[in-house]
Amino acid sequence: MRRFKITVNGHAYEVEVEEEGERPSGGRSQHHVSHARHEPDPAAARPAEAAGPGEPILAPLPGTVLDVKVSAGQTVASGQVLLVLEAMKMENEIVAPRAGTVKELHAKKGQSVTTGDLLLVIG
Repeated sequence: MRRFKITVNGHAYEVEVEEEGERPSGGRSQHHVSHARHEPDPAAARPAEAAGPGEPILAPLPGTVLDVKVSAGQTVASGQVLLVLEAMKMENEIVAPRAGTVKELHAKKGQSVTTGDLLLVIG
């Protein structure tokens, strides 16, 4: 098993990958399973595309908003789950990059988004 750390759209992920033929039995694996753990990258810079002051939270990939866990005016902690985005049959938790208050909420449950769409603003 090999471990890699990758960064995608400002989000760091630690990934474990099993190489073919690595199984203890010496046989080849018929299926491959990878496990990814999301680790927010505090050094990641976000583009400022929101109308008001604050940090915009953008969709990192196209998908559908499954659940919105916050509301406008709500105080959030760094790393808190803001919403859940389904992409390619996987649920992706979008987390707060820092503590603050939700200034603007643009995402709605069931909404389709594309990469870079404004989901919310934390001020």
